[in-house]
Amino acid sequence: MVQVLLPEDGDRPLAFYLAMEEYVAWEYPEGDYFFVWRTGPSVIFGRNQDMEAEVNVPYCLDHGIRIYRRKSGGGCVYSDMGNLMHSCITSPGKDAAFVFYRYMQQIALALRRLGLEAEVSGRNDIMVGGRKVSGNAFHLLPKRCIIHGTMLYDTDLDVMTEAITPSPEKLERKGVSSVRQRVGNLKDSLKGIDMEAFSRHIVETMCDGSVSLDGDDVERIREISRGYMVGSFIKGRNPKH
Repeated sequence: MVQVLLPEDGDRPLAFYLAMEEYVAWEYPEGDYFFVWRTGPSVIFGRNQDMEAEVNVPYCLDHGIRIYRRKSGGGCVYSDMGNLMHSCITSPGKDAAFVFYRYMQQIALALRRLGLEAEVSGRNDIMVGGRKVSGNAFHLLPKRCIIHGTMLYDTDLDVMTEAITPSPEKLERKGVSSVRQRVGNLKDSLKGIDMEAFSRHIVETMCDGSVSLDGDDVERIREISRGYMVGSFIKGRNPKH
């Protein structure tokens, strides 16, 4: 895969990176592209989810946590600077579900190369030591597939527990009673490896080349990102907020 690089570092909203995925998918030639990113405290829920059912909206508003809807399916996740997000733009081939599963296996392999007992679990998750450290989802475009996911390195799990509110039925299906019980941070098992080294390892394992965006690319991505920040898109059919 080819790593996609931004021309400069800086604080960007989560919507920017969702738009960056789309931009690469639409504008870049056929191939496999990958990038990692981090963002400030944010909640992002799936295309078909009910915001009020999945997000503790009052808590997020009170604590400056931004709320987004994405175009992929899957569940609601919390992200902060302790969470390494990863994005892949590839071809869906003849079986997009298989491409998605194969990609998760690649991420799990990258974790195993650090000595972690990582394994793919169910349709969307990667587990280490019985705890979820990565949730993933994918979104199909004509001839392209966008895959993205989390890697909980040193996320504030207490804030996560307050910010997202999965149904008791979903937790019961996972065999746990709370979000906090089910998730874990990779930092607890990666002694002596900081976030920068961890991020570098993931990129070096997944990629064998790079390509850089320029200033014009960034401006076009910003234009796309505005669509993710429109209230009607975020709220969907949830009129109360």
